Amino acid sequence: MAMQLKTSLKLSQQLRMTPQLQQAIKLLQLSRMELENAVRKELIENPVLEEFQETVEDERSSKIDSQTAQDTASAGDTAESADPRRQEEFEWENYVDNSTRPVQSTGSGSEEIMNYENIISTSQTLHDHLMWQLSLGGFNDEEESLLALLISYIDDDGYIKVSLESIAVDEGVEVQELEEILPFVQEFDPPGVGARDLKECLLIQAKHLEEDTHDLVKIINEHLHDLEKKNYPGIAKAMNLEINDVIEMCKIIYGMEPKPGRAYVTPDVQFVTPDVYVYKVGEDYVVSLNEDGLPRLRISNLYKNILKSDGKSADGNAQEYIQDKLRSAVWLIKSIHQRQRTIYKVTESIVKHQRDFFDKGAAFIKPMILKDIAADIGMHESTVSRVTTNKYVHTPQGIFELKYFFNSGISKTDGDSLASESVKLKIKQLVGQENPKRPLSDQDIVEKLKLDGIKIARRTVAKYREMLKILPSSKRKKFF
Repeated sequence: MAMQLKTSLKLSQQLRMTPQLQQAIKLLQLSRMELENAVRKELIENPVLEEFQETVEDERSSKIDSQTAQDTASAGDTAESADPRRQEEFEWENYVDNSTRPVQSTGSGSEEIMNYENIISTSQTLHDHLMWQLSLGGFNDEEESLLALLISYIDDDGYIKVSLESIAVDEGVEVQELEEILPFVQEFDPPGVGARDLKECLLIQAKHLEEDTHDLVKIINEHLHDLEKKNYPGIAKAMNLEINDVIEMCKIIYGMEPKPGRAYVTPDVQFVTPDVYVYKVGEDYVVSLNEDGLPRLRISNLYKNILKSDGKSADGNAQEYIQDKLRSAVWLIKSIHQRQRTIYKVTESIVKHQRDFFDKGAAFIKPMILKDIAADIGMHESTVSRVTTNKYVHTPQGIFELKYFFNSGISKTDGDSLASESVKLKIKQLVGQENPKRPLSDQDIVEKLKLDGIKIARRTVAKYREMLKILPSSKRKKFF
């Protein structure tokens, strides 16, 4: 059997992720705070990079620097500059003394700096409040130990969600001891703390009332489900009471706190810093990047001189190390340019597509998908998706995430389509204007929207209502 050798050519396309492209994609999807942290970290790790502090003399050439930065960033988009093998030929001198701003920003228009020392304060936690009461209770050492143990299992809402049996096994104590000491915890402030479920929480609070609570306790014990559904006639019939008496008792229960520890929870407040601003100047809108707080990077003159010394001031290993750090620095600066330029282009396109929103408000937002913006600016949809995630824009209508402007369309009877965000806003308005004693059902909302020419299914209304955190009509109904 003869063996033959053959030579054949095969042509195929293959996508390779260069380190520069990987870094550009990574920076593109970072939020503003994450980007600032990443740049700060690189400043620490890369000696070739340094932060550029602008002086009065530097301000004279800031426009020239900005234009140079844009030109060099544009040049970096070519396949040749993206190839790591060609980085030795890169004109990196352009990055010396240049800022990272691809578009000159006019700023937010406010130079005020918030003094955080005037607003930051410490607050007492629920655990601290309970332990303080424990220290004043006059308990012996054994009782204090058991009470402190139970307090450690109380969550932020004021409940003990772990069973006493599990606590006993984990902590090596007797269940009976925990059951005997638990009522002392439930005597602490706030009323209802230490309960194991909602029913027990309400019963504890009922005991604090200085009046006859027999019927009140019976409602909590036996008719909590009817109370949730506001089935007052059913409760009155089951208890053989007048409906007005039942309503008065239910008012007392509704006034109780279902989450006793809520008053001691520190609000999780998140401050949003816009990545970009949109201002109205005359009849047009101007897009301006917000670069306050972002470090302005440049290549260190020291390392530039070392590389130009042709080995006189550094050996081969040092030269290779500096070249490697130099490439990393150039890639970072170019990636930041690319990120900022992309945010600018996407925002500019959004303003063009959503002009009615910027002029008139959220009710006039139009249906728009990623493909619309991607086709307009000549980029891939995945790039637009990355650049709109965790990025915020300050507009005359308020601050919005860039993702907010992308939404599906709801058909209208006249053949046009309405943005889903506009439909949600209409549903919210209808519920806000309803008679609380006769709230609108989902089908009622469908019929009212149909009068405005909006065709929508009842299940879609229910979905939007849940997204808006609006309760069903049965739970919105008020009898008093």
